[in-house]
Amino acid sequence: MSVGWILRGALALLLAGLVLTPETFAPLFAPVAPANGPVIYQRTSLLSLSLSHLGLVAAASTAATLVAVTLAILVTRPSGAPFRPLSRTITNVGQTFPPVAVLALAVPVLGFGAGPTLIALFLYGLLPIFENAMTGLSNLPPQTMEAARGMGMGRRQRLWQVELPLALPVILAGIRLSVVIALGTATIGSTVAARTLGEVIIAGLLTNNTAYVLQGGLIVGLFAVLIFDAMVLLEKRLVRRTSRADPAKPRRGRGAAPSA
Repeated sequence: MSVGWILRGALALLLAGLVLTPETFAPLFAPVAPANGPVIYQRTSLLSLSLSHLGLVAAASTAATLVAVTLAILVTRPSGAPFRPLSRTITNVGQTFPPVAVLALAVPVLGFGAGPTLIALFLYGLLPIFENAMTGLSNLPPQTMEAARGMGMGRRQRLWQVELPLALPVILAGIRLSVVIALGTATIGSTVAARTLGEVIIAGLLTNNTAYVLQGGLIVGLFAVLIFDAMVLLEKRLVRRTSRADPAKPRRGRGAAPSA
């Protein structure tokens, strides 16, 4: 077993321990807790907060991926090219307005809870996915596309069987960046009563309890590192798979002799 997998396993075990049995780490956090004050956050289960946090990130990232990739497909078609500047303007909205401002604008309309947080994460996650999807779909190998046409594939077949599979590693890199950003940004959702790990951090800031702040921050950080690493591994696997499936690459027949 490589050192990388040992490190991944150690981080996963640390995360599981912090979420499932946080009392085990009380001696570690005790030096930064207030005198005679609580060390481990116990107002709400850290497991339920973690699941709610990840659920918000997953829902917002899925919606952002569907919208951003669909827009990228449309503007990389000849008929949609004139709408590329407008699409960039739409996906830049989340980066123009900070998440706190989006929350402030969404609360009067949607009320407190998960709704404003989902809107903020969705808008903030559009740009990385859109830009990567557009880059991946715009820079496909010409010989591959020509080979696909030569095989008699129609536009829809080329999109689903050639273009998207070849662009998928680049698209996934954008999704990875968007998800990691959302994992950190979701913590501010607790300011509008969304159930996230930000609740632990905010409670620590309000009570001057550094132990709470470290607990919440460490759990969010470990989630980000492990999810980032998992998506990097998935990208590498997809790169190997798409390189083998490239229709432009010559394939040697089963009984063919090697060329001189």
